[in-house]
Amino acid sequence: MISVVNLDISNIASVLHMLNKIGEDSCIVTKPDQIKTNKIIIPGVGHFDEGLRRIHSLGLFDAITSLVKVNAVQILGICLGMQLLCRTSEEGDLRGLGLVDADVKKFRFSSESKLKVPHMGWNVVSAPKANPLLPVTNEEQRFYFVHSYKVVPDDPAITIGTANYGGEFCAAFQQDNVFGVQFHPEKSHRFGMELLQRFVEL
Repeated sequence: MISVVNLDISNIASVLHMLNKIGEDSCIVTKPDQIKTNKIIIPGVGHFDEGLRRIHSLGLFDAITSLVKVNAVQILGICLGMQLLCRTSEEGDLRGLGLVDADVKKFRFSSESKLKVPHMGWNVVSAPKANPLLPVTNEEQRFYFVHSYKVVPDDPAITIGTANYGGEFCAAFQQDNVFGVQFHPEKSHRFGMELLQRFVEL
């Protein structure tokens, strides 16, 4: 059973559908006492501060940080959810959940660059080392991205997936029982399904 946090700023139906497709039960969380599992997923699309305001308004901030830090509950942040796990973001002023030693920075390109922000569409994600979510393989693993900001960890060693958009960036991380992916596994067909399956089986 997976607890899926509903911040009402993303279509969590896609996440629930993908979990159902791999045969995993899930429950929707909108208040602390609904978290009764050892795994949490925070999906999200949108503004950093808005995501945090919703976490606070639902009374989930302290509940999530306590469960992850004290009870070692495993958590996976997807897209904005990944960024909310960090300390700060250039997109907003509020403090993040602070579950990983990382901050969120905006993509910046020179005026001559043809790259656009947001980074949108399919991109290849590579695993620089063995990890629980992404296999180290020569096969191209493609995932769907939509984001204008990227996670910058203090320690690059927590990066378990990289992608390139005007330079290499952290597309996935793991710090102990805290996982984050900048892409949308629920929209990434086979590779996304396999990643969620691995998270479920941890």
